[in-house]
Amino acid sequence: MEEFSGNGVSTGVVRGKIAVFKNESGDPEKGFVKDTENELIRFNEALTLAKAELETLYKAAIDKVGEENALIFDIHKMMLEDLDYIDNIENLIKEEKVMAEYAVFATGEIFSKIFADMDDDYMRARSVDVIDISKRVIRKLTGNEEVSLESSEPVIIAAYDLTPGETINLDKSKVLAFVTKKGSSNSHTAILARSMNIPALVNVDFISDDLSEFDGK
Repeated sequence: MEEFSGNGVSTGVVRGKIAVFKNESGDPEKGFVKDTENELIRFNEALTLAKAELETLYKAAIDKVGEENALIFDIHKMMLEDLDYIDNIENLIKEEKVMAEYAVFATGEIFSKIFADMDDDYMRARSVDVIDISKRVIRKLTGNEEVSLESSEPVIIAAYDLTPGETINLDKSKVLAFVTKKGSSNSHTAILARSMNIPALVNVDFISDDLSEFDGK
C-alpha cells in the first residue's frame, strides 16, 4: 500500500474512491493583434462579466459558508478592480500588441510571483487568488466554462491545486475530502474547506504533478 503525507487544513477521516480533478490546462498562446482598441474593448467586457460572476458567487457562497467566508469572492472582485493589475494588462495590449487572453495570463503570472515571494504567509497564499481571478477573465474572453467535478458517487478529490472558485462550486454531497499537491493552511481554498466541513490535506508529497494514476483507486 502506498502512503502519502501532507498538511491537514481541515480535520476528518474518510475512506473512498479517488477522483482526479483535472484543472484547467494550457496557457494562452502569445498571439498578436493589429486592432489594439478592439482588444481593449474585449478585455474590459470580459472584466465586467468576471466581476458580475464573482458577485453571483458571493451571494451563493453566503448560503454555503456564511457571509464572513463568502467575502473571499468580494476580495477577488476588488482584486479585479486593482488599477496596477488593469494597467499592466492594458499596457501589454497597447505596447506589445498581444491578445487580451495572453495579456491577462502574463499579468497574472507577474502579480502571482510578487505575492509568492513575500515573507508573510497570508500574503504568499494570495498568489493563488491572482491566478484564480486571471483564469476567470480568460474564460470570459474564450467562452470556456469553469472545470467541474463529474461523479455519480461521493469521492475523495485529488488535484494539483484547487482555486476558491473551484472549491465553492463543488457539490458537497459528492465530496468526501480533497487532497492537493500544492496549497497552504492560509489559502482561501483551505478556509472554504474548513467552513464546508470537508476534510482536506494540502502539500501532499506526490512525486508527479500528473495524478491520473490514482483516478478510481
